[in-house]
Amino acid sequence: MSLEAEIKLLIIKSLDLEDVQPADIGSDLPLFGEGLGLDSIDALELGVALQKRYGIKIDGRSDEIRGYFRSVSTLAELVRQFQSA
Repeated sequence: MSLEAEIKLLIIKSLDLEDVQPADIGSDLPLFGEGLGLDSIDALELGVALQKRYGIKIDGRSDEIRGYFRSVSTLAELVRQFQSA
């Protein structure tokens, strides 16, 4: 399973998105606003899930980190950077 597919499943499970399938989430679909429609509470829950699954230390006050929460592909980039560090 690709990293992006893992992240899609993580989003669905951690946010209890019962009516959403991984295929419904495009890798470049915006996660917030007009895209998937997540909100700030979802961002916090997703951040915790990413920390638990991948051991990433996330500082939500960092503009750089917040930028990675744009889409599945940018979250995958964050995970890859963390894993290669």
